[in-house]
Amino acid sequence: MNRALPLLLLLAGCGPLVEIGGNTPRPAALYTLSAAPPEAVPAGVQPIDLSKAITIDTPTLPGALQTVRIPVTVSDTSIQYVRDAQWAEQPNRLFQRLLADMLVHSGVAVIDQRSSGQSAQQRLTGQLTAFGVDARGSPQVRVRFDATLSGPDGIRQRRFEREAPVGDVAGAPVAEALNGAANRVAADVAAWVRSAG
Repeated sequence: MNRALPLLLLLAGCGPLVEIGGNTPRPAALYTLSAAPPEAVPAGVQPIDLSKAITIDTPTLPGALQTVRIPVTVSDTSIQYVRDAQWAEQPNRLFQRLLADMLVHSGVAVIDQRSSGQSAQQRLTGQLTAFGVDARGSPQVRVRFDATLSGPDGIRQRRFEREAPVGDVAGAPVAEALNGAANRVAADVAAWVRSAG
């Protein structure tokens, strides 16, 4: 038996020796989303109706969004990414938590199936189809969520979309504009879920 073979097998089990993209410098900051309570909901403790509780699945993503980088659409067939800017994690997970926070602020109980092992009668699923910058013309951020709400009364579907101008296509202003647009989409979704109940 070749003496080098066990060493090669041991090295192969350690994973790749070179990581693609591993030598790129880390960004100065990682961005996230934060929820602002909807203005239409009065401040204070809201009554919770557990019969109208909801479980929120992590939204699916198209390929261009399956990254922590922030995409910039520069033409109908070309996407770039904001230089030196990254989300703390993929945008679908950030958006899922934002939706949960917004629904809780709106008085809707949200059941986390992973931590509780329980599932609510209502389930919110969907696809986050846009979450970045559109630089075709005046730069603006766009958040689009195709939602599906299923429950005892059947299945409802609706598209939610918000846009906002952004002056500089750089990490901080883009992240701030996306946070604002995502909050408005989440507030629209929360209002829709409450009206469906």
